[in-house]
Amino acid sequence: VRRVGKVQAQADKEMVMELEEAASLPDGKKVNYLYVEADGVFVRGTEKKKSLEVRHAILHEGWDKNGKRVALRQPKVIMTTQPTMDFWKEIQAFAAHQYSLEHTQVVSNSDGGHGYTADKFQEAFSQSRYPVLNQLDSYHIVQALNRAFGIEKNEYKDAIHKALKEHNLEAFTKWLDTYESTLDENKQVEKVKVFRSYIQNNWDRIYDWREKVQNPPEGARGLGAMESNQRHVSYRMKKRGMHWSAEGGEAMVKIKQGILNKTLRSVYLAHQKRSQRKQRDVKKTVKWSQNLREVIRPSIGVRQGSISLYAAHSTAIGNLMKSLR
Repeated sequence: VRRVGKVQAQADKEMVMELEEAASLPDGKKVNYLYVEADGVFVRGTEKKKSLEVRHAILHEGWDKNGKRVALRQPKVIMTTQPTMDFWKEIQAFAAHQYSLEHTQVVSNSDGGHGYTADKFQEAFSQSRYPVLNQLDSYHIVQALNRAFGIEKNEYKDAIHKALKEHNLEAFTKWLDTYESTLDENKQVEKVKVFRSYIQNNWDRIYDWREKVQNPPEGARGLGAMESNQRHVSYRMKKRGMHWSAEGGEAMVKIKQGILNKTLRSVYLAHQKRSQRKQRDVKKTVKWSQNLREVIRPSIGVRQGSISLYAAHSTAIGNLMKSLR
């Protein structure tokens, strides 16, 4: 498993290096819209009290409907436990190899957490002539609302939820102030303050992307596919109390990425061919170096000497010897 995962990880690194060294962007598929979501999920590490963050991105071209079922069109994923900078480099390299984005509207979705801010998306897809739309993930808005008000419905919670949907900052502030004034417990007041800060810091990102573009494509839907797709990581890496080393965790997520993108087999076979070619080259080099190391004996010419025959000079052999001298 670790060896196969390393092969996929190495292929991704080579893709990044190829883009960095290229004089121009490769030709790719042209699409009007590209949708991108990114988030992280933590898994237990082997070091005490330390976790590994699996950084996860999904790129797709829209939605296909088959009866009542809706599926993402051409979904691709990037997964890694490497630092944030490397994660975004992989996303940028992958998108550049797959697509020509000069005339593409990129629409993105995230929770706005560290490493998943709007500027990260803008930088990764800067080859597009259009500003990247980045909206705050609706699932995380609901989560934040439930943490502040509890899961049960109440008048304040419903009014604030409505203000968020209508993007009405005045109504949001009024209802949140009113609710906070009814609280006695410091712990509950602190939860409201955290919620207020989260919403206000991301206020400009609270919208439905379909309201920001002219003539959205037919069948366009709201974003929010990431949470359901995180199960690819959580199901495999968080069950049964599993713990992961940095090397083992990276290998596993790269295997998952390769399986989902259907690249694992081709990448591994290409690696095997390279390995076999390298082995042949090594054998040639070894043979060549061995030839160079062979001892070369200097030529000493014809050896001089004589053979004693112990025969009389008058005999036939004796006469032959006299003629050869």
